[in-house]
Amino acid sequence: MPQQDIVKIAIQMPGAYPQLIQLDQKKPLSAVIKEVCDGWNLPGPDNYALQYADGVQTYITESNRLDIKNGCILRLTKAPGRCAEDLYKGIQSSDSGVRCDSLKQLACVSTDVTFAQEFISRDGHSLLVKIVEDADEAPLIMTHTLTGFMELMDHGIVSWENLSAVFIKKIANFVNAKVLDASIQQVSLAILESMVLSSSSLFQQVKQEVTLERLLSHLQVTNQQIQTKAMALLMALLQTAGDADRQELFAFLGMKNLRQYIYKNIIHSSASVGDEMAHYLYVLQSVTLNHLEPRMRMPLDSYNQDQREILHGLRQAAFETESENSLSHERRRSLCAKEFKNHSHSDLLRAPPGLLALDTMAYFASRYPDAYSRFVLENSSREDKHECPFARSSIQLTLILCEILRIGEPPSETGSNYHPIFFSQDRLLEELFCVCIQLINKTWKEMRATQEDFDKVMQVVREQITRTLSSKPTSLELFKNKVNALNYSEILKLRQTERLHQEETLAPPVLELKERLKPELLELIRQQRLNRLCQGTLFRKISSRRRQDKLWYCRLSPNHKVLHFGDVEEDTETPPIESLQEKIPVADIKALLTGKDCPHMKENKGKQTKEGLDLAFSITYDVEEYSLNFIASSRTDFCLWTDGLSVLLGRDMSSECMRSELDILLSMEIKLRLLDLENVPIPDCAPPVPKPPSNFNFCYDLSQAEQ
Repeated sequence: MPQQDIVKIAIQMPGAYPQLIQLDQKKPLSAVIKEVCDGWNLPGPDNYALQYADGVQTYITESNRLDIKNGCILRLTKAPGRCAEDLYKGIQSSDSGVRCDSLKQLACVSTDVTFAQEFISRDGHSLLVKIVEDADEAPLIMTHTLTGFMELMDHGIVSWENLSAVFIKKIANFVNAKVLDASIQQVSLAILESMVLSSSSLFQQVKQEVTLERLLSHLQVTNQQIQTKAMALLMALLQTAGDADRQELFAFLGMKNLRQYIYKNIIHSSASVGDEMAHYLYVLQSVTLNHLEPRMRMPLDSYNQDQREILHGLRQAAFETESENSLSHERRRSLCAKEFKNHSHSDLLRAPPGLLALDTMAYFASRYPDAYSRFVLENSSREDKHECPFARSSIQLTLILCEILRIGEPPSETGSNYHPIFFSQDRLLEELFCVCIQLINKTWKEMRATQEDFDKVMQVVREQITRTLSSKPTSLELFKNKVNALNYSEILKLRQTERLHQEETLAPPVLELKERLKPELLELIRQQRLNRLCQGTLFRKISSRRRQDKLWYCRLSPNHKVLHFGDVEEDTETPPIESLQEKIPVADIKALLTGKDCPHMKENKGKQTKEGLDLAFSITYDVEEYSLNFIASSRTDFCLWTDGLSVLLGRDMSSECMRSELDILLSMEIKLRLLDLENVPIPDCAPPVPKPPSNFNFCYDLSQAEQ
C-alpha cells in the first residue's frame, strides 16, 4: 500500500485517553469513526464525527479528509446533524439561560459549512430571523443571534434576497439607534454591508433605511471595531451604487466633509490604523480619485470653445499681466507661442492624462498666479535648450501623479496603501500638482538640465514624489517641506546607499562574479569611448563677446595616435579626417584639465556661467605651453570626451556616465550569467530583422493634429 494512503494521527475525547491510529485514507470515514467509537466502547457511531482539535475546528468529511497530515490531532465530537438538532431545540427553550448558551455555541460552530448545511436544512436560519424581528431578547442573546446568523449567511447557502423587509428594517434600526449595545451595532453594520454587496435591490432598501448622518456619527466613537464596520458599510454603498446614486452619496458625504471627518476622528486621533480600516480608507481614496478618470481619458478637442478659453486664460495669465509692463506686445506674443503652441495642443492629445492636465494647469494658474507667472517667465527668458517647458512638464507631471495615485485603476480587494494626506485635502491631485510643478523647476536647475535631459528630470521628480509619499505625510505643508528637502543631491546619495546595501546583501559568489566581470566591462566602455572620439564631435567657439560665431570639429585618428581638428561650416555633419588641417600627436598631450582649471575659463574668470564651467575641458601639449580648449554641447559629450582622453593618457575613467553604464552592464551581465539555461538552445547568430511593413498607415501624425 502506498505510503501516502496511511496517515498517523491522534484522536482525543474529553475524559478518555487519546487513541493513536493509522488512518487509512481509502477506508470510508464512517468505518474509521466506528473503529474509534469501538476503542472507547461508545454506542451509536452515527452520532459522532471527527473534527480538528486545534486552530479552526472544522469537521472532517469525505471531501476534505485528504487535507489531514501526519501528526494531526483530531477530536471525536457530536455529528453535525445531531449538534444542529440539539441547538435548534435549545434556541427555542423557555429558559433564557439555555437559549443564550445555545445561541453562543451556534455562533461558534456556524463557521463550519458542514454544520451550517445541517442547521439550515432544519430551517434554523428562519428561527434566527424571527428572533431579530420580534426584538424582545436581552442584548447578549441578540448579539449571539446576529453573530450566528451572519456566520450562516456567509456560506452562501441561503440568498440574502430572501430576507424580509421587516428584518432589514430591524437591522437598520439597530444601526440608527443612538443608545444600543456596541456588539449589536457592530454585527448589524456587518450584516448590512453583506446585504448591500449582494444585490442592487438590497442596496436600495438599505440606502432608504440607514440614516447616513448616524452612519457618519459611528466614525466618531472610540470603539475601533464600530468605526471599521461603519467605514466598511460606507464603502459598500459607494462601490455598489449606480452612477446617479453614487453622485448623490458623494454630494452628501462631501457636504459633511467626510475626508476631514475621517482625518480628525480616525487618522489623527489613532496611534495606528488597523489592517481592515486601512483597506477601507484605501478603497475610499481609490473610489474618490477615480471620479477624475473621465477627464483623464478625454483628449484635447481643438474645436471645443471651453477648452480654447482655458488655454487662452493660461496664456493671458502668464504673459499679459499688468505687472509685466517691461515686456513689449510682440515679445509677449512670441513667448506665448513658444510656450503653449509648441507643446499644449500636441501633448494634450495624449490620454491619459488628457484634459486632466489642462485642469491642473488652470488650477495652478488661478490659485497661485504669482508662482505660475514666475515659472513661465523665468524659463521663457532662458536659452531654448535650457528652458524647463511648463506645458510639457505639466502634462508629464499630471500623468506621473495619476500613476502614483492609481487614478483609473479599480481598488484591489487586498489593497491597504492609502495616503493620509488625501484625507486632509479636498483637491489632492491639484494641490500636489501645484507643489510638484514648482519642484520640477527647482530640480531642473539643480540638475542643470537641458531639453535632452527632460526624461531624466522627470524620473528624479517621480522618485522625489514617491519617496515622500511613502513616508505618509499627514498634511500638504508637511509633504511640501519633505519633498523640497529631498533635492537632487539627496536622491543621488540615497541611490548610492541603496546600491551599496544591495551589494552587501549579495551572496559571496555573486560578489566574486561581479569583481571578475568588471575589468572586461571597463574595457568595453574604454573601447566605446575611443570609437566615439574616432567618430568626432562638433564644437562651438565662444568669442570674447560671448557670441557663438564659429564651429570646429575634432576627431581621433583610427590608430589612436593623432587628434585632428579644424574649422568647419555650419551644415557640416562628419568631415573627412583629411580636411582637418590641425593635429596634435597623442604622445605630446601632457594633461587633461576640466572646469575652472581650463585656460579659457581662467581668461574669462567672473564671466562664465556655472553650466559653462561644468562643460569645459582642455588638453595641454608641448611642455604645457599650448592648449586645445573645448566646451561640450551637453554633459553626455563632456563625459564621453573626458573619459576617452583619460584612456589615451592611461588614466582611469571617472565620469558619472561611466559609473552609470558600468552599473547597468554589470547588472545585466550578472542576470544573464545566473539564468538557468540548461537544455535551452542558444542560437549562434542573432535572428534576422523582419522586413518593414508594406505601409505605415497605422502611424499617427501628431503634426497634423497640432495644425
